[in-house]
Amino acid sequence: MIERKATGIAGLDAMLNGGFLPESAILVEGAPGTGKTTLGLQFIINGITACDEPGLILTFEEFPQQYYRDAAGFGWDLRALEAQDKLRVIMTSPEVTLADLKRTGGLLEQQAQAIGARRILVDSLSHFERIALDQRGEHDRLAFRETVFTFINALKRLGLTAILTWETATLLGGLAGEPGGKPVAYLVDGYILLRYVEIDSVMRKAMLVLKLRGSDHAKDIRQYEITPHGLVVESRFEGRQGIMSGNAVPSMAQAFDRAFGRPRRD
Repeated sequence: MIERKATGIAGLDAMLNGGFLPESAILVEGAPGTGKTTLGLQFIINGITACDEPGLILTFEEFPQQYYRDAAGFGWDLRALEAQDKLRVIMTSPEVTLADLKRTGGLLEQQAQAIGARRILVDSLSHFERIALDQRGEHDRLAFRETVFTFINALKRLGLTAILTWETATLLGGLAGEPGGKPVAYLVDGYILLRYVEIDSVMRKAMLVLKLRGSDHAKDIRQYEITPHGLVVESRFEGRQGIMSGNAVPSMAQAFDRAFGRPRRD
């Protein structure tokens, strides 16, 4: 039986049948504030503290100090883990990273080997879009696919199980087969979608595992919250439809009950 890479988020691990498969690449897509980075941090922290698996955080936009501060808000001391050679926080650019991974003994490889890293959080994969341009400076779909494919394969070659965040500008709804209309979803092994949803004029958060290659997974949509201790996945949405559109409405069964004050008879 293959040992899973647990995230440490109980409700999510249950949806994943115990966690991710080793050396897989998981895309976590969502709008700003939906908890993409927090989910990735929990995956890294749980790997270190519960599984004795050191980790890397690779960021293309935030300074390491931002991660130290954000993590501290959840009670996670990233500086202490770095001091114990259990963690490395690396800030760089997509251009430098891609060139680095194409050669033997690059910086990322050195850092991974130095601490025996088994997990990585990449925040965020969407930054690779800017280096996949044609001669006119327009997005080159094929070049982007090849860039992401090369990057993911390099991470797997290093023996890393990866969470790759992808930020979407869509705050509500916008469910699509490909993040941002790009072919990323076909290249990754897993795909988790985080969405805001409006229910009775209150904003809530919804999580859906769209894909988990080589493994079964929960197909329902779960509620989740970002608490002082990180993400907490709660129960499934009941009696609602249109959840991932961002504006949930009562299901036919619930509408029947409200209208007639009694259970529907099929």
